[in-house]
Amino acid sequence: MSLIKSSLARKYVMALSGLFLVTFLILHVAINLASVFSPDFFNEASHFMGYNPIIQFLMQPILIIGVIVHFVMGFVLEIQNKKARDVSYVKYKGSANAPWVSRNMIYSGLVILAFLALHFYDFWVHEMAYKYVEANPEDPTRYYYETVEKFAPFWRTILYVVSFVLLSLHLWHGFASSFQSMGVNNKYTAGFKKFAKIFAVVVPLAFAFIAIYHHLNPITH
Repeated sequence: MSLIKSSLARKYVMALSGLFLVTFLILHVAINLASVFSPDFFNEASHFMGYNPIIQFLMQPILIIGVIVHFVMGFVLEIQNKKARDVSYVKYKGSANAPWVSRNMIYSGLVILAFLALHFYDFWVHEMAYKYVEANPEDPTRYYYETVEKFAPFWRTILYVVSFVLLSLHLWHGFASSFQSMGVNNKYTAGFKKFAKIFAVVVPLAFAFIAIYHHLNPITH
């Protein structure tokens, strides 16, 4: 019984941390879309996010912890599920047993984790070095140019787009199933799940659009 409770607790933490990361995606995509439609607003928003102490020293560590918790729980649950399968399927029927996306969440998660490492290197590490290592003066206009330059290499743009496709697949199953994991079952459940499916397509598509747009519209000096 304690094992069941432990498993349910892990699934609940997994779902809750995933929903927390979804809120980050909403904010992140909104600000990044501004780089396409309003570079000035993008610079203002990025500068605010980069120098506001509440965001930097409270929200940012919470976000990093949320990412770590989500992926650690994902790996723990995957290992737990494999150990729990004492008897394999008599005859494996692929998607007849479970959808492809749900059967490969661990792999899409690993690729997304690798993408996050690249993303942190491209932006977060650069930002920390700019402010605290090189101790450069504040420049509220630098963010747009730095973002566009990151997508200048073709390989980086393709890598980002592929990662966003996998993010879409990950969200397609994970976001919708998070409501079930948290025990949400009421008249709004169907609506929540429909919203989750739309979100899983629209948000990664917006991120991919941003990457492709900046690659095709480089800054000319």
